[in-house]
Amino acid sequence: MATDRRQARVAESIRREVSQMLLNGIKDDRVGTGMVSVTDVDVSGDLQHAKIFVSIYGDDAAKAETMAGLKSATGYVRSELGQRIRLRRTPEVIFIEDNSLERGDKVLGLINRLSQERKHDEDVSPES
Repeated sequence: MATDRRQARVAESIRREVSQMLLNGIKDDRVGTGMVSVTDVDVSGDLQHAKIFVSIYGDDAAKAETMAGLKSATGYVRSELGQRIRLRRTPEVIFIEDNSLERGDKVLGLINRLSQERKHDEDVSPES
């Protein structure tokens, strides 16, 4: 088992390298349809599995197409990680779509709307 510090270092290295691959390594056209960014990497305790969370900007069709491109590029990503990061065994790679940014944006929009409604209600009905 790796220590928490080692897991964090390996996860950060994987995040950095996969981000570089997304910029200029993966040649699949489907990956370029939506803007993709790596939001987080979760590495298992034995460093054998890596879940790579990606945020994809675009419509639903672009997201589905980009995820299909990423899933097909999994072998390439794993082999590149094996060359770029010195580990005894290269972890299995799984791409997972991260919707947290969209959910956060939606929540912020609701909070702003409620704030504006409260302000409007205070302006309309002056206190007695």
